[in-house]
Amino acid sequence: MKNKFYFLLSLIILLFSCTRENFITVNPNATREAENLLRFLYEIQGRYILSGQHNFIAAESKYTEMINEMTGKYPVVWGSDFSFCYEGDEPDRFQHCGPLNLSDPGSVTSFEDVQSRKVSFTSLKPHEARQKMVLHAIEKHKEGFIITLMWHACPPGLGDCCDGNRIWTMENRPSQEEWDELTTEGTTLNNAWKQQADTIARYLNQLKDAKVPVLWRPYHEMNGVWFWWCNKKGENGFKKLWIMMYDYYVNHHKLDNLIWVWNTNAPRDIPGDEAFAYEEFWPGHEYVDVLAADVYRGDWKQSHHDDLLKLANGKPIALGEVAPPPDTKLLETQNNWTWYMPWGNLVLWGEGPEITKELMNNEKVLTKKDIVVDENGNYQINR
Repeated sequence: MKNKFYFLLSLIILLFSCTRENFITVNPNATREAENLLRFLYEIQGRYILSGQHNFIAAESKYTEMINEMTGKYPVVWGSDFSFCYEGDEPDRFQHCGPLNLSDPGSVTSFEDVQSRKVSFTSLKPHEARQKMVLHAIEKHKEGFIITLMWHACPPGLGDCCDGNRIWTMENRPSQEEWDELTTEGTTLNNAWKQQADTIARYLNQLKDAKVPVLWRPYHEMNGVWFWWCNKKGENGFKKLWIMMYDYYVNHHKLDNLIWVWNTNAPRDIPGDEAFAYEEFWPGHEYVDVLAADVYRGDWKQSHHDDLLKLANGKPIALGEVAPPPDTKLLETQNNWTWYMPWGNLVLWGEGPEITKELMNNEKVLTKKDIVVDENGNYQINR
């Protein structure tokens, strides 16, 4: 009898421990709003997927509105970017990435259209554009949208403005010596990074004050070879940058409204455009709430889903950026994605509109009208 009692007691403790581990944010001081949102992601994983849409910072909710016009329903995840101020001689090359001082790419339907369409510079300064975006995000949250934000950051030392070629650096990424200086407390490069991080923290703090939880996915696609923060493997690589930002934002800035989304690219073996295995850039479970992958060019290998799910070890996984969106048949085999987010105007390319219409009317896909938040801030499915 005594052995049976201790067995049952151990089982109860084990179940409670698993539940507690699974349903809390990695930040022990996370706001109730952040905890509630993360809990909702756990609850829907394997059952539903949230619809989403990225909006360029200059376009406010243009593409979210387009999806509603196309389907009669709003995607529930609203995405945007703190972005950067473009300085350079090739604005057309970077227009589709949404620099904060370039005109919106518009309703283009192919890469050729983007290339042939001339862009213009706007009069918006970085602070003006970002402040406008944050106030808009607060309003969207009040309307019932879930907010996800990212940051195409210039290299530390350049501030808010740089040539796009300094962000998409390809073979001109920082040397290991420069990377070590960046991630070493108190160095010149480290202090320059802190100045940049302080700037973005002020906007994230406004969202915290407004009780807006943020799916925060900085330094995305780190396992690729294109951004300055890319392809730094191992213990002295990207892991150090991620942990440095986590520590600075959580322990210094007290940004307790952030859900930390570690956002990779789907691995691929394309010469000059590679993306390497997820685990080579993994910072550790204690620093990540959600694992995400970006999937472009219809590259829907089952391994992209399964390998990330394995690495997650129970944490939610998501599709941070996609073009085109996943079709409904794919979601039958890759059924653990918790949200998907088409990238800006790319949702209009190819079969994107047809896939989107099918998705937004699928019973597995949750749109804005399918979700309500009760008086205690808990997310509930309204069907």
